[in-house]
Amino acid sequence: MTAITRKFLKVNLSNGEVVEAPIIEQVAIDFIGGSGFGISYLYQESKPHTDPLSEHNTLLVVTGPLAGTNAQTVSRWMVCTKSPLTGAFARSVCGADFGAWLKFSGYDFIMIEGKAERPVYLHVAENSCQIKSADELWGKSTLETQERLIKLHGKNTRVACIGQAGENLVKYASVASARRTASRCGGGTVMGSKNLKAVAITAQKKLQLQDPDTFNKLVKEQVKLLRASKFYHHHKDVGTTTTHDVTNPLGIYPVRNFRYGQQNDYEKLSGEEYRKFRTGDFSCYSCSVRCGKKHHVKSGPYAGSFSNGPEYESIWAFSGPIDNTTIEATIAADQLCDDFGMDTISTGNTIGFAYELYERGLLTKQDTDGLELTWGNHSAMIDLIKKIARREGIGNLLAEGTMRVAAAIGKGAEAYAINVKGLELPAYEPRGAKCLGFNYATSNIGGSHGYGYAPQEVFSSPIPRQVDRFAEVENADIVIYNQNERATRELGIICAFSGMMGWIPELYGKLLLAATGIDQIADPGYLKMVGERIVNLERAFNVRNGFGRKQDTLPQRFLQEPLHTRGAPGEGQMIRALDAFLDQYYKMRGWTPDGIPSPQKLDELGLSYVVKDMGW
Repeated sequence: MTAITRKFLKVNLSNGEVVEAPIIEQVAIDFIGGSGFGISYLYQESKPHTDPLSEHNTLLVVTGPLAGTNAQTVSRWMVCTKSPLTGAFARSVCGADFGAWLKFSGYDFIMIEGKAERPVYLHVAENSCQIKSADELWGKSTLETQERLIKLHGKNTRVACIGQAGENLVKYASVASARRTASRCGGGTVMGSKNLKAVAITAQKKLQLQDPDTFNKLVKEQVKLLRASKFYHHHKDVGTTTTHDVTNPLGIYPVRNFRYGQQNDYEKLSGEEYRKFRTGDFSCYSCSVRCGKKHHVKSGPYAGSFSNGPEYESIWAFSGPIDNTTIEATIAADQLCDDFGMDTISTGNTIGFAYELYERGLLTKQDTDGLELTWGNHSAMIDLIKKIARREGIGNLLAEGTMRVAAAIGKGAEAYAINVKGLELPAYEPRGAKCLGFNYATSNIGGSHGYGYAPQEVFSSPIPRQVDRFAEVENADIVIYNQNERATRELGIICAFSGMMGWIPELYGKLLLAATGIDQIADPGYLKMVGERIVNLERAFNVRNGFGRKQDTLPQRFLQEPLHTRGAPGEGQMIRALDAFLDQYYKMRGWTPDGIPSPQKLDELGLSYVVKDMGW
């Protein structure tokens, strides 16, 4: 297989049709792969205002041009679709081996449309695809589903699948491969709506590069850069289990549904405490970092719980929102979400929201099936996770996400629903990290740190410049830089942590050139332009579906309530200049004051075919 295979699979589950289709050369040049192919083909195939859970929604499973190579941190894959949680563009990135296996099978991506009458899975082998019955897999956990399919199709099989949460159309269901997940935005929900249990790929490891000798030399250079990085060795040692040791002192670790920016006794959740539960580590395909850390609970009420994690976001999701400092509960909760196939961020955030509603009397013990949702009560949190995945009792409501829960309850509940565009916020307090906050507001997928992460605020990165994390309008350029940089890396698809481990744009371009033979993509300037092109096309997708300036906002709490940090920096901070920020952000992006990409900007980026869709 070549680095860019120049073909994809188009599967219609309604009529059973499977077609192998070519990727024309100009599309490969204009969009390169990964996030580029994802938004390009989704924009073409998706009609405005399509119901995300209808058979007319399109689901793309995409990998990048470097997947399956011996380059480090580049074999990730993603799900692109229209989100059932937000109604906006959705993309969710995952690791493990699946991205490499998709490339080994001979395809750059799989496009899935329609809806099967009964549960099915796709079995993809080299240059082939079959739609098979999944009746016996329906109701199984993500782990058991993968084990069964690998046993059936052989050890050279890798699987991406959903669990019960996706089957039950929990709005924030994830897609799992190994114990990694494409979690955000409800891609697993879309799979469930199509009665698609899994995609299984059986393939041999083989890949043909345009210039293998140059590529291997560049990989050696990349490995040297990685091993010279202090962050590489730190990440290899602890993964993300120490990030909250950074965010708590900064006052940006959200606690009690984003009321506070620091958790009392957070030392009980330190990286050294998690190390006591560690039983091993793991990696994604062709990555020497091995940042994944396995944890196992051997005693107490959660004895037997195990997790290939939790990562920082999941550590937070099951500690901060309900103010819990019991490590064993976070491991048990993470395992449940992985088994059920459920986004830990939206799950934890939604549960924290429910706890605040309970405190304020907007939910009663009768509403919660007898559960006492009092701060710190982690056993109730565990029960709620099970109820949500199965849509039992109060779980049926909470499965809809904070935006819809608030609308159903009313009585002012909207004031405590912490989401942007319907997507629940992650583990960074926006009043104390305002670049991240404004990224949440303007992100095309909603409240995601992964859309435009701000290392300048969290880790004092000087690239492209140092920032004051409490400044607002002055940092519009940083928000744009981070979002464009994210899109550029996801062409690869490169791990989000690569930027702190010696990642160099020039080396990235050279690797892409040696892999694909496409001259333009060796130029870092060209890659940056393609990243900006992707952000603008994602924006156009949303505008075409009714999104605009009104949706580029933040929860009421951040605009009206001061942050309390329990002694950490940032006490009293609020978001005070959202409108002024948006004016500056839109101007710098070349968009109108309503947040619509201008004809001039679209033409500049080679997106003139989109102009008419914007109403010009």
